[in-house]
Amino acid sequence: MSIQDVSAEQLAKLFHHYREALAHDFDCQATDEPTSSWDKTPHQERKLMIAAARLALMEISTTSNPDYVARKYFAKPGEADWGC
Repeated sequence: MSIQDVSAEQLAKLFHHYREALAHDFDCQATDEPTSSWDKTPHQERKLMIAAARLALMEISTTSNPDYVARKYFAKPGEADWGC
């Protein structure tokens, strides 16, 4: 499965699941219910997590693209023009 095959909602659901599962180990506040499900999460919170997941997926897919120019002011190896 590639990053393009992952939906924002799938990522948000997984993030929610693992956050709830790990919260106790990191002394973080989990929800009151030990088996808090995605379906019981308030609608606005789910929308927020899906939007954040969508932005994260877009950023990951953009920065992992080989055509992405992270350092546009620097030439790639072997492409520099020397003006001596």
